[in-house]
Amino acid sequence: MRNRYLDLLRFLAIVRVVVYHVTGWATLTLVFPAMSVMFALAGSLMAASLTRSGPAAVGRRLRRLLPSLWVLAAVFVPAMLLSGLPVSPRVLLWLFPIADPPANDWGALALSIIWYLRDYLWFVLASPVAFWLFRRAPLPTLLAPYLLLVAIEAGIYPAPPVLREFGLYFGAWMLGFAHHAGMLRRLSGRVLYPVALTLAVGGGAWIVGHPGPRGYDLNDNHLGNALWSAAFILIVLGRAPSGVAWLSRSQLADRAVTVVNRRALTVYLWHMPFVVALTPLVDVVGWSHQDPLGLAIRVLLVFALVGLVTLAVGWVEDVAARRRPELIPGGPRRPVEAADSDGAEPRARSGAEPRARVLDPAVVPAPRSPGTPAAVDVNAG
Repeated sequence: MRNRYLDLLRFLAIVRVVVYHVTGWATLTLVFPAMSVMFALAGSLMAASLTRSGPAAVGRRLRRLLPSLWVLAAVFVPAMLLSGLPVSPRVLLWLFPIADPPANDWGALALSIIWYLRDYLWFVLASPVAFWLFRRAPLPTLLAPYLLLVAIEAGIYPAPPVLREFGLYFGAWMLGFAHHAGMLRRLSGRVLYPVALTLAVGGGAWIVGHPGPRGYDLNDNHLGNALWSAAFILIVLGRAPSGVAWLSRSQLADRAVTVVNRRALTVYLWHMPFVVALTPLVDVVGWSHQDPLGLAIRVLLVFALVGLVTLAVGWVEDVAARRRPELIPGGPRRPVEAADSDGAEPRARSGAEPRARVLDPAVVPAPRSPGTPAAVDVNAG
């Protein structure tokens, strides 16, 4: 059975990330730490898949992830090669990005989202072992990524940047494991709320004491991000309602949540190229990123362009999930709908209406450099 509350969380996270990348408002990262929430939701879904299918879930997850990337690469890699990107064996990383694939100057900015696919891919590959450890020693396995991050930030272990991201985001992934196992739901209020408050206070204090180039932006502060996001996840998943009945009473809202969930990967992969492309154009006509009207126009244009490309290539997500391709998801459902065994609902029984499937969104742009102009800066989201 589908959990529409989790779908709603994913919908809000995706929209928040897109709006943040257009506006650059650091406050949005504190109000809703979207990427950690997305990793937690993906970790919960991965744990469910491993419970049902074992290690075979890895192949199914990769099958869901890669085709949409290949569509993006089919457009942008030839364009980069024609504009100066050297031909080398590393170009093959666009087929399976276990490391950052090569890009030229403009491609590095427009396609900075790829770092998330790299991390996500490694998390999927690591999940069978992590899940085995988690089932035998839940708390130590859950704490391990956060302890690694603390050791790095304290200077005890001078690790490369990729391990800092591992400590931050794999910690959220493990909280997803805990959500799937029911650990968060079973925590009493006398435990959950003080723990969440302690994490939020500790994370907030670290953020205030270590501001980044954009002030109090979570993406500039790995440890503060990890603590603050963990507190947020504990609340939104540990005290998740059983459902959101009000959502089904609004046909427009319900359809929007379904569409964004089923096209999450397409939205993430394509929104940043449009953000980057629109920046010089809207500046020319005077829609400044410091002007509320200009920002509103930018946001609307990005969503409109993402909507158009989603209509054009979003059906690839249906094919990857072995669903019947749809131009706009969430339309009238057939009585029997075959579902992918990777995190999907079973076939509809007689008289039962299948619900919308969960998809794993998977892309967020890379951290911005301090010297990059705000209008085209990108970061984790």
